[in-house]
Amino acid sequence: MDRRTTIKWMLAASASMPLLKQRVIGADTLTPPAAATGYGTDPDLTKDYHPGDIWPLTLTRAQRRTATALCDVIIPADSTSPSASAVGVVDFLDEWVSAPYPRQQQDRPIVLEGLTWMDAEATRRFSKEFADLNQTEQRAICDDICYEPKVKPAFVRAAQFFTRYRDLTAGGFYSTPAGRNDLKYIGNVPLAKFDGPPLELLEKLGLSHVPP
Repeated sequence: MDRRTTIKWMLAASASMPLLKQRVIGADTLTPPAAATGYGTDPDLTKDYHPGDIWPLTLTRAQRRTATALCDVIIPADSTSPSASAVGVVDFLDEWVSAPYPRQQQDRPIVLEGLTWMDAEATRRFSKEFADLNQTEQRAICDDICYEPKVKPAFVRAAQFFTRYRDLTAGGFYSTPAGRNDLKYIGNVPLAKFDGPPLELLEKLGLSHVPP
């Protein structure tokens, strides 16, 4: 089994888990509030918006470096598709934690404090920030926090962060054209004609007797 297949199975499993409902990574650390408040006005759907046009973005250059490195550990490039960061997942994450909505505001401290933890742990182990580590070193840290049910007590909060960050990374990646192609998703494609569902499926559902 190749690495990308393993990642897809892992992401599919994590998507079925309930979303986190608690803060992680240093609950006593103050996370600055988002600059935007409220829901604002409806966007102009005829306009081409760019990152930061709707509300001020959050991630600093250093945080984006860490976010980029972690995204690409979770979904690296391979022979069939690009890495998560190459298709704009970091921009998606920055927009997400900057948005003034309840779900995003709940995720904001999780992501910001989690990125801080990744750099702190990388420095503790290897005397370098996470983005400056080689792949083996990056994976060594991620392997300790990637499976929440079996992490050591010292890594519980970090694992909660990783679970949420992995889900956001997957959501960002697999909603792009490259991500949909990687899944072999063929929806939203016009058909010249539609002959109805296959007879085998209708028989399995007990609907083969129903007239078209």
